[in-house]
Amino acid sequence: MKFTVAVALSPLDQLTELARTAQECGYSAIALPDSIFYSEKVSEDYPYTPDGTRFWNEHTPWVDPLVAAAAMGAVTDEIRFYTQVLKLGPRNPLLLARQVQSVACLTGNRFGLGVGIGWTPEEFEWCGAPFANRGARVDEAIDVLKLVLGGGMVEYHGEHFDFDKLRMSPAPSEPVPFYVGGHTERGLRRAARIGDGWTSAMIKFDDLKATVDRLGRLLAEYERTEVPFEIQAVCIDRFGLDGYRQQADIGVTDVLVAPWVFYGVGMDGDLAAKKDGMKRFADEILHKI
Repeated sequence: MKFTVAVALSPLDQLTELARTAQECGYSAIALPDSIFYSEKVSEDYPYTPDGTRFWNEHTPWVDPLVAAAAMGAVTDEIRFYTQVLKLGPRNPLLLARQVQSVACLTGNRFGLGVGIGWTPEEFEWCGAPFANRGARVDEAIDVLKLVLGGGMVEYHGEHFDFDKLRMSPAPSEPVPFYVGGHTERGLRRAARIGDGWTSAMIKFDDLKATVDRLGRLLAEYERTEVPFEIQAVCIDRFGLDGYRQQADIGVTDVLVAPWVFYGVGMDGDLAAKKDGMKRFADEILHKI
């Protein structure tokens, strides 16, 4: 089992030092969140809290996750980075392909792309993308990204995206892994069909087990049971050595944690306290699991 440090809501001036410390402690990756902007009002409920409210506000610090990965990659040489998750629906896949290609090359293939559709109509519409048919549009966007990042002269002619032959150089020397988010049946099917893994939002253990079981059946349906497939989990009711072992037993391969939280330090907490929490968690959990 691998452990990834989730840095969501952390002050931006802490990110590079958190990456250095995570690498020193033996964590496998840094998970980078995505939020394009904070709109005063939203016309849909946030899907991952009980009452549909957002757990951040207009003053919460965010940075573009691709920029963050490049900055953190410049001060490390082993730890990986992935978005968890990037909202693909509002974005143009060709422009995004250039960003992903750049980060993958600059970090020496240490970047993975975790993608979700996006949940707020305002992010789609104000970025020039339709909210309607967003699932089908994201399916095509993933096809475009994989095609372009694969290298060579390529073209694409779909319902939502259409372009003649083009090339982005240099292509990453290794395939960029795609981790697909989403708890719906369609999201799970998307992950099983084209993903290198599935990545969760906050989820309880029993629901996580049911989801992993469903993914197993879907992977068999798509004849992909022999393909390596990551299960990245944010499980909110199983912790400690026994809890993480229970997660491993049901198929979780990568646990996302904010280690300092277990020692009473908030996401906006002091950097030194966060580093101490990362080291303590590594000693007490990571190196014993």
